[in-house]
Amino acid sequence: MEIVSRVRQTKRTPLLQVVKTSVAVVVAWFASIALVQQPLPIFAAIAALLVVLPSVNQSFVRGLERSVGVIAGVVIAYGAGQLLGDGSGVVLGIVVVSLLVSWALRLTPSSANQVPISAMLVLAIGAQTPDYALDRIVETIIGAVVALSVNALIVPPVLLAPAHLAVGRLARGLAGVLDDLAGVLEAPTAPDRVTAVLTRARDLRDLQARAVAAVAAGEESLMLNPRASRQRTVLQADAALLVRLTVLVNRVVGMTRSVRDNYEPELADDPVVEEISVELRRAAHDVRLLARDVEGARGAPAAGTAPVPGAADESPALTAPVQVLRPDPVHWVLVGSLLEDIRRVREEIIGA
Repeated sequence: MEIVSRVRQTKRTPLLQVVKTSVAVVVAWFASIALVQQPLPIFAAIAALLVVLPSVNQSFVRGLERSVGVIAGVVIAYGAGQLLGDGSGVVLGIVVVSLLVSWALRLTPSSANQVPISAMLVLAIGAQTPDYALDRIVETIIGAVVALSVNALIVPPVLLAPAHLAVGRLARGLAGVLDDLAGVLEAPTAPDRVTAVLTRARDLRDLQARAVAAVAAGEESLMLNPRASRQRTVLQADAALLVRLTVLVNRVVGMTRSVRDNYEPELADDPVVEEISVELRRAAHDVRLLARDVEGARGAPAAGTAPVPGAADESPALTAPVQVLRPDPVHWVLVGSLLEDIRRVREEIIGA
């Protein structure tokens, strides 16, 4: 079963991708026959197969890598063939030289692999086939250009929805941790629950990493994409919010760790701590509003929203400075740290 999992994906490649690849192969095949008069243009077909990728930008980069690798390999093989001939020892030596040239030029793996393959094929087959080297270059370029064109013209993917959802999921998770932390401060709490809140806070880093990856994939899908102009603003808003949420995640993880390390049940009796818990509820409410705006939701508030004293569900929970008349003689360091963290969280939420 483990061996099978190594060669199978958890989900199928989109059928549209398969159709686009098939179209690219067929068009590249007949275009090469018409332009190069090659009855079996397999290199054009191979290029088309390899260059149709999930995004237009990826297709462009792969096509460029493959073309550079083929041209470099053909030039090396042609020069070696003119000087040394095409014996088996020459072929083996040129493969090694091609690998070293790729390493010296710091070519990408796709280009680096293509250089020795092209050089070997030119030396092995080109001697018996006139113009083989030039035909191989032309076929590869035709296949790459056709694949790039097909990928750009047939519904090029725009990966905005995954980025949208990932950023919204991070915002909701962050709001949930703020509510949990408020609950810890509102009433005496068992140590294992305090530790569980810290674990959940640390899990936000995984959500943040997934959101970063999703936004990066979205940006990749918009590069060289004809449909990008009307979509870029939405993704830029998601990326800007992700920057703010990342700062909040770091702040909230630090707050939760401080509470876990210094928690005592009598904290709930401190009136300043009570006000801090209210501020945490308000911050959670406003972060959920950010999540709602990001995902384009309207109407009812997000599921799991806790009531906020004095705040309407559809508007930010405005707050006032917390007044400390007499510092707690035992927990004043923790309380002071939380007050400063709350101030910074509020500034990040409102974009101050």
